[in-house]
Amino acid sequence: MSALDHRAFLAGLTTEQRRTLTERSDLPGIVHLTLHIGLIIALGLAIMTGLPGWPVLMVIQGVLLVFLFTLLHETVHRTPFRTEALNIWAGRLCGLVIFLPPEWFRYFHLAHHKHTHDPERDPELESGKPEDWDSYLTYLSGLPVWRFHLRMLLRNARGKADDPWLPGSAHDRVRGEAQWMLAIYVAVALTGLAAGADWLIWAWIVPMLLGQPFLRLYLMAEHGRCPHVANMFENTRTTFTAKIVRWLAWNMPYHAEHHAYPNVPFHKLPELHALTKPHLRTTQKGYWRFHRGYQRDVLG
Repeated sequence: MSALDHRAFLAGLTTEQRRTLTERSDLPGIVHLTLHIGLIIALGLAIMTGLPGWPVLMVIQGVLLVFLFTLLHETVHRTPFRTEALNIWAGRLCGLVIFLPPEWFRYFHLAHHKHTHDPERDPELESGKPEDWDSYLTYLSGLPVWRFHLRMLLRNARGKADDPWLPGSAHDRVRGEAQWMLAIYVAVALTGLAAGADWLIWAWIVPMLLGQPFLRLYLMAEHGRCPHVANMFENTRTTFTAKIVRWLAWNMPYHAEHHAYPNVPFHKLPELHALTKPHLRTTQKGYWRFHRGYQRDVLG
């Protein structure tokens, strides 16, 4: 079978295949989210009670927290749940936890899908990719991301959002979103200080800092070193990895599949992968191999 680009592949799908692949359901998303949040709560309690090995648990807690980004990412497409309200409120919860406003991010991410790996129009390419060890390690630290999130929230709250991909009709919503998020953070901080709730620091803030490098390692492989072409099977990388990583990332390691057909819910991506596998042009066996290759070929 000759390899197809993503457009030819989609055109070849039958009506029944499209219906099956894009069918949405609440149950898989609710089960997945319940387990994800349940683990976060359980680890938070273990950290706060000083369970033996709790510093290590902070790292695991951080990974679970920052990978809520992958659910937020999915809610942008309104696919994790059949019920629209569940998609919206799950996105708001995730955005609040990881300091990323979901309405603003929705426009950012849809622009990324529309112009994937276009150097002139893909907003994900604006910050560039690391080209030396200093920028690589700085990127992996996650510190630039936290700085950007804070500045963006403050800018949006002042009504100064001027991103070229943000439509004028969204400005009021983006401003209001940033304002209520900042108000919640201030209220939580003040309440926590008054109550002596140091769990905010040890079960949320510090773990988030510790977990962000793992998310950076993961995200860099999605499009890093991919060619600037229109074919989603080529400009986006699918990474073959362990089942636990696929679970943690809501099946987003099947990333070329997601970009080719973003209407497919996370729990249907393995089915889509089975169909697209012969056509994938950019893949990697594991995140370690991707970064070893990046370090060797780009950083020297």
